Amino acid sequence: MSVKKICVVITARPSYSRIKTALWAIQKHKDLQLQLVVAGSALLDRYGNAINFIEKDGFSIDEKVFMVLEGENKTAMAKTTGLGLMELSNVFYNLKPDAVITIADRFETIATSIAAAYQNIPLIHIQGGEVTGNIDEKVRHANTKLADVHLVASEDAKQRVIKMGEDPKTVFNTGCPSIDIAKMVLENPKLNFNPIEKYGGVGEIGDWKNGYIVVMQHPVTNEYNKAKDDILKTLHAAKELDIPTFWFWPNVDAGADGTSNGIRSFREIEKPKNIRFFKNMESDDFLKLLFNSKCLIGNSSVGIRECSFLGVPVVNIGTRQNRRLRGTNVIDVGYNKTHIKEAIQKQIETAKMEGEQIYGDGDSGKKIADVLARIDLKFHKTINY
Repeated sequence: MSVKKICVVITARPSYSRIKTALWAIQKHKDLQLQLVVAGSALLDRYGNAINFIEKDGFSIDEKVFMVLEGENKTAMAKTTGLGLMELSNVFYNLKPDAVITIADRFETIATSIAAAYQNIPLIHIQGGEVTGNIDEKVRHANTKLADVHLVASEDAKQRVIKMGEDPKTVFNTGCPSIDIAKMVLENPKLNFNPIEKYGGVGEIGDWKNGYIVVMQHPVTNEYNKAKDDILKTLHAAKELDIPTFWFWPNVDAGADGTSNGIRSFREIEKPKNIRFFKNMESDDFLKLLFNSKCLIGNSSVGIRECSFLGVPVVNIGTRQNRRLRGTNVIDVGYNKTHIKEAIQKQIETAKMEGEQIYGDGDSGKKIADVLARIDLKFHKTINY
């Protein structure tokens, strides 16, 4: 059997943690060859420069695709996707992979899917079948319909993909690779590094070693014009609670400029003494920081996925994770400062919760590589001209 060339496209900071252990497993598998393409905001310093962590982890990068258009609004999103489609089409033409992997639901992932599908390259979609209720859900489902093989993260998602008309023989519940990292963290959960010494950041935080919270709040793409007001409510809630807070910069989405401007203006005007801001962290360090925290606040999917497995209390704000399958660790609130404060206080008083295996048991990377090695990629959907 010939070795299959599997091309994985990483377009943003969160995508790397969603695929990291699968990359390891593909790289180690005797019947697979990893081709790695890093694109989009994963190459940009202001969004955490994820490429540095990718290279530090020992991965060789076959191609870099610079495609992010300035603006951080709906038009910039559309044009960035168009640029990505043009550039990735050339990348796939040159690399000649046997299959391409696109990850989850970020807006630019549709460029990966179209570039592969229109060239009749088998497309594998990671984490299809989940619902969130915003533009990301539309992109996720579009990726699913363009894909030939579906590696979903839960049984609920598997059934939804099948109901969308996909052949059950092509749908595999492999779990989420980010849970693999969470499992490793549980084996050695001690916070064995100083976040400020290792990652820097800006702002004061106070004595965080006696307890802290973590915030990661992104703009909602179909509510992008409210991003600044939404983030200010959470910022004021965190300041008033006066609990040491590690706050992470948002993803590059429509509204990210509003979120970023809100953070900058708040820092300049309010000068909080309990909040330190960071661009990025290595995935295992970030999960250790979460595990040892009192609570995660915001609207990141890490609160739904990894925190459920780790048993970390979460205050989920707004609609970004609307309808997504979640554990008992999550309290949902709207964009209301008082409600956010009350929910944080309630979660802080909650003892560490029992972890739940909604999105996998911690062996997803190997499962993904095994599926890729054994599945016949010759019989896939083709586009006829």
